[in-house]
Amino acid sequence: MQKRPDSSTARRRTAVDSPQKISAARSYSNGRKMTNATKENDAEVVPLVKPLMVEQSLANNERVVPLGSPPGERKGVGDEFIFQAMKFFGCFIGLQASYLTWGYMQELIMTTKFEPTPNVPSGLFPSAAFCVFSNRFLAVIVALISVRLRHGAFFANNKAPLLAFTPCAISNTMSSWSQYKALRYVSFPVQTVFKSSKVIPVMLMGKLLKGTKYPYVQYIEATFITIGVAIFSLASKSGDNEKKTDIVGLVLLITYITFDSFTSQWQDKVYVKYGRPNVDPYQMMLGVNISAICITLSGLIVSGELPIVYEFLSANPEVFQYNVITAITSASGQLCIFYTIKEFGPVVFTLIMTTRQMISICVSAIMFGHSISFVAIIGAFIVFSVLFYQIRRKYLARKPLGSQVKNPLPTSAPGN
Repeated sequence: MQKRPDSSTARRRTAVDSPQKISAARSYSNGRKMTNATKENDAEVVPLVKPLMVEQSLANNERVVPLGSPPGERKGVGDEFIFQAMKFFGCFIGLQASYLTWGYMQELIMTTKFEPTPNVPSGLFPSAAFCVFSNRFLAVIVALISVRLRHGAFFANNKAPLLAFTPCAISNTMSSWSQYKALRYVSFPVQTVFKSSKVIPVMLMGKLLKGTKYPYVQYIEATFITIGVAIFSLASKSGDNEKKTDIVGLVLLITYITFDSFTSQWQDKVYVKYGRPNVDPYQMMLGVNISAICITLSGLIVSGELPIVYEFLSANPEVFQYNVITAITSASGQLCIFYTIKEFGPVVFTLIMTTRQMISICVSAIMFGHSISFVAIIGAFIVFSVLFYQIRRKYLARKPLGSQVKNPLPTSAPGN
């Protein structure tokens, strides 16, 4: 049986061991404190470092590119300014090149007399619907690729059913068809200036579909735009080589701006109903263009235009090339729209597109010999002055907010 040490022995051992134990205890305590301090410092550093090293995932599955860069590679203020200026220059050139080329090819296809065929003795391209179809066909391919890259699937992540896009697909198809067809009766400069009066039906559709209320200044702006458009249109009726602006052309232009206004308002309604995180612009672009292809292809078959177009393109293969170029520039223009609004906001985008309208009028007048009288220039000046005033007013209204309002991106190009 083991003998327990007496109390005096235990006290002696404790007295002997105490200095070593105390030293060890102090070292252990200091070590724990240092470890805890290191952990606390790490905990403070990690939230600062992590966003700079790892891509963050947001609630709506958008990926944010990290803003940090390794030491020695961080950009200064001057470098950042140059980088932003280069991006803006790229957006400006991309939009101008896409839509100036698109407008030129559009007028070339619809107004040039090509080799006549038995079914088309006039030599004019026989189908505005085919032009719309070719644009939508390539747009669907671009949208499929964009949605696949962004979401990893074509339709799985789209919360809105295909039928939700059908009304705006119908209106988008009708507006595009009317725009192409109108070039047979009015000149391209008249059509371009007339498009500026789209603000009136947009306001009417907004009030009708969503009950939107607009300030009085917008009604005044719409009035002056209407006056400027009327002056330009009436003054453009003069000229030996100029197309006459008649009642058919006027009806087609009114049809265009009415349907186009419905398109934008219905798209906004879809965004609100299903939620912007659930339907992004690329999914909207895909849904609208799939429905539009079904509509235009059915129209070509029912109207009997498909074999006529095939005969015409066989006799005039360059026209097919023109349609391909139009489709490519239309698709590239839509991508430029998305990127420009994402990077610089809708105000900058509107400024670039308004400038494009002015340039396109000059290009059309030079390339196709349209005469623009002094009175017509005054009408155009009134319209574009009001448009630039609108841009300035919107910029000043947004500036105090310190951040940009999240407007839905357009899914079809203006006039597309």
